[in-house]
Amino acid sequence: MKTTLTTEELAQLAKEIKQWGIELGFQQLGICDTELSKAEERLSQWLAQGYHGEMAWMARHGSKRSRPAELVHDTIRIISVRMDYRPAEKGSPEALLAQDEKAYLSRYALGRDYHKLLRQRLQKLAHRIEAAIGRFGYRVFVDSAPVMEKPIAVKAGLGWIGKHTNIINQDAGSWFFLGEIYIDVPLPVDRPVADHCGSCERCIEVCPTRAIVAPYQVDARRCISYLTIELEGAIPLEFRAAMGNRIYGCDDCQWCCPWNRFSQATSETDFLPRNGLDTASLLSLFAWDEEEFLSRLEGSAIRRIGHERWLRNIAVALGNGPGTPEVITALQRRLQHPSALVQEHVHWALAQITA
Repeated sequence: MKTTLTTEELAQLAKEIKQWGIELGFQQLGICDTELSKAEERLSQWLAQGYHGEMAWMARHGSKRSRPAELVHDTIRIISVRMDYRPAEKGSPEALLAQDEKAYLSRYALGRDYHKLLRQRLQKLAHRIEAAIGRFGYRVFVDSAPVMEKPIAVKAGLGWIGKHTNIINQDAGSWFFLGEIYIDVPLPVDRPVADHCGSCERCIEVCPTRAIVAPYQVDARRCISYLTIELEGAIPLEFRAAMGNRIYGCDDCQWCCPWNRFSQATSETDFLPRNGLDTASLLSLFAWDEEEFLSRLEGSAIRRIGHERWLRNIAVALGNGPGTPEVITALQRRLQHPSALVQEHVHWALAQITA
């Protein structure tokens, strides 16, 4: 900074930053310090139990994840933001999950990839701060580095970590993305909010694969989001039937949360469904060749799993549905796919529906 700001100036700046954040399309912005020792301890325990599965990146970088100043030198405050992403639904999620010829994709992935949009907005916010106080040290993050975004959001007052380990906001539910700016400006910090889950355990009860092994503990190796997105190999047999028609992620623990009755549908056009993914049939998506997969999903978060895992996931979903002649024919055609991974899941699906 060009000059050292007074306590009063820092307090005024914090108010202005929050207003600028709203103007840029964030629904809420909070500020916290960098003390994350409790979160570091919980992460260490989670990793020690092996709950991260193949997500080796969760164990990389040592203490940089929980000690922000080690990741970005001189960081003393963190600006945390949230942005709603839930699209307005054409029908109930329960109805879609019950239509086993349809595909269910996690609502965060129906539109464009959120990373770029949030990063651009956060960069604009940093530029506005710079215009107000001069050059200062900062770095923008959107799920792009070893950052403990959920504990940070809690400290910044954006919500609490629910029993499903997602952030819940008392006024907005849990359908929102998070982003951060690490800064070297000693802004006043916000107060965390209390946990309001109470005795409710609906998310634990509804989880199709019992991935929430205890309140506030998720074994990712059992989670459908992990199985359909992060897992590179074969989906364990014990979880395939429970996947139903979920081909990319799972939102069950959010749909059932009572706090989401307060959630608001997004107004961001980039987050609205593309390619009819909110109502698409499994057969139509299974018919995409790799070129069409890459073309249609350009700019989508789904693209990163690749065509092979896309077909793997859909094959399982087809195996959980009705064995119509059209489904059997589509699966049989994929038996010639060059990927052994795809072939294995297609064989499983055919065995399921012809048993």
